[in-house]
Amino acid sequence: MRIALGLEYEGRGFTGWQSQADGRGLQDALERALAAIAGVPLRTVAAGRTDSGVHATSQVVHFDCEVDRPDSAWVRGVNAHLPAALAVLWARPVAADFHARFAAVQRHYAYVLVNRPVRPALNAGRVGWYHRPLDADRMRVALAQVVGTHDFSAFRAAECQAKSPVKTLARAMVVADGDILRFDFSADAFLHHMIRNLVGALVHVGAGKEAPEWLGALMAGRDRTRAAPTFMPDGLHFCGADYDARFGLPPTRRPVVVASA
Repeated sequence: MRIALGLEYEGRGFTGWQSQADGRGLQDALERALAAIAGVPLRTVAAGRTDSGVHATSQVVHFDCEVDRPDSAWVRGVNAHLPAALAVLWARPVAADFHARFAAVQRHYAYVLVNRPVRPALNAGRVGWYHRPLDADRMRVALAQVVGTHDFSAFRAAECQAKSPVKTLARAMVVADGDILRFDFSADAFLHHMIRNLVGALVHVGAGKEAPEWLGALMAGRDRTRAAPTFMPDGLHFCGADYDARFGLPPTRRPVVVASA
């Protein structure tokens, strides 16, 4: 039997999604809790392998299990064995051809950035921060240049294991609400650090350090060393993935909600 789960987590206390030798990955915590309910070891696969310090409002995973348990056991039972910063939202049996990673047709991320002179406290760890004024209109002009199918090598981490740097960015936008800037990105897939590197470049543009056209030039040049530093992980949230309706999943996208900055 194949089971799909929806998760949310606050990523600061973990070393990212993937299992680690020290057992501090989100995958490690989830698999320990699943084994406590199933009575046997289980291996999970996630829609998005988030980095250390990155959060999720709607991570989707699947696992195979020969032990029959009610859906409630995979939710409330598993949650009883999880740390407070990680929770299962829902569980569903799915067809054998469902795959949390390979069946996803779109993935969605949001980056929430507080733009004010004083660092955030109530939202510490859940939002990024930049202390000087940023021009959202300049960043919108810059973002328009990266929507579509492109080689994103200039925004790719050196340790990225993706087979190709070419991705289709279907949506890239920034919305300003008071001193909060929210960046939304949707794509078929993302490269390692791609969003944090894009946000770092956008902050340079918004702060007036570079012209909006610089973002397009960076992408065309495909040279990571010419781009801005990788921005902090704090404000990055994996907001879900889209799947074919035939799999019968509950809603697999959830927005980011943060307290007023």
